[in-house]
Amino acid sequence: MTESQKTANLTVNGESYELPVFSPTAGPDVIDIRKLYGTAGVFTYDPGFTSTASCDSTITYIDGEKGELLHRGYPIDQLAEKSHFLEVCFLLLYGYLPQADELEQFETTITRHTMIHEQMHYFFRGFRRDAHPMATMVGVVGAMSAFYHDSTDVGDERQREIATHRLIAKMPTIAAMAYKYSIGQPFMYPRNDLDYASNFLYMCFAVPAEEYEVNPILSRAMDRILTLHADHEQNASTSTVRLASSSGANPFACIAAGIACLWGPAHGGANQACLEMLEEIGSVDRIPEFIERAKDKNDPFRLMGFGHRVYKNFDPRAKVMKQSADEVLELLGIDNNPKLQVAKALEKQALEDPYFIEKKLFPNVDFYSGIILEAMGFPTSMFTPIFALSRTVGWVSQWKEMIADPQNKIGRPRQLYLGETSRDYTDIEGR
Repeated sequence: MTESQKTANLTVNGESYELPVFSPTAGPDVIDIRKLYGTAGVFTYDPGFTSTASCDSTITYIDGEKGELLHRGYPIDQLAEKSHFLEVCFLLLYGYLPQADELEQFETTITRHTMIHEQMHYFFRGFRRDAHPMATMVGVVGAMSAFYHDSTDVGDERQREIATHRLIAKMPTIAAMAYKYSIGQPFMYPRNDLDYASNFLYMCFAVPAEEYEVNPILSRAMDRILTLHADHEQNASTSTVRLASSSGANPFACIAAGIACLWGPAHGGANQACLEMLEEIGSVDRIPEFIERAKDKNDPFRLMGFGHRVYKNFDPRAKVMKQSADEVLELLGIDNNPKLQVAKALEKQALEDPYFIEKKLFPNVDFYSGIILEAMGFPTSMFTPIFALSRTVGWVSQWKEMIADPQNKIGRPRQLYLGETSRDYTDIEGR
């Protein structure tokens, strides 16, 4: 970070304080308040940290007004259309698009790390059969530190690299095993002859009793889902990973913390909530009723999968995801699936409705990803684990960046205390 050439003046109780102002390569200027408490004796108050930059980063940039998402400067729609997930992983991790030999070596490394330690299979048996796959993933990923002692020293750059490769490689295997365990089917070992997305679909849907061939359209759709969810700047789960790692915790514990945060319905459960909404609507003829309810300020009903907290114009990921949804639905059909029939009709009516056009409430990435995963045959309980699988590369990229940052220090948010002031203890007889 270069020395600031700009300043901001803050007056507190008649005293004036000069604060440095930094200008990023993109986005609004940032006022540096690191020395504010030491000089002025006050904190800032920002619930949710929505106006606070917790770090500097070179990985991902979002412009919500423009509907722009850049990974290392490359627009997400270009990456989703022209690249593939493991190339995007390389880009996020190392900051540039790889040469052909670099990409081949990286893909080989990831492919040869996809198996998990054989003893970890017994770990799954400790969970109830009806355990949610996310509960299983939090436990199993956290337990990886008990099986891979040679990659837990965060001060060793080589160990950090090995942990990064292991997490990206093994997360599809763990997610697929969590799914297989939840439905009572045997685990399927990964195959080195399949690409990343195809291998995940194979481990989820193949069975030992017969041959299983991954459809290339479904594999491409899954690859796009992974690519479009790879990283999203300093969201709740990424911030959780950074906060956990600021204490020096091992990488597997930090990623397990990110998975736990992602499990929250306000974060990773949006596409599941969308499918549940489609189930509530039930049939195409009821769509006008629910659209009117969505317009009614006094009705608590909300159309899930439309609009976005960050993107105030449109979600740049949605256009690419819609293309995949159309391809998957054309391949698999929607005639026998009422939810998918409702989804297509709802999309059409909402895009033509003046209210939604004026409010810029367009279908977002969660709307289309939920449709795709439903069509593929995934239960809604697997939607968030797939999100966690996608986001792992973003988490480890942010983790690596933070560990290497000389400004890194343990996170310690302050508070606005509104509780009781000091009072004396009273013996129980006198209360």
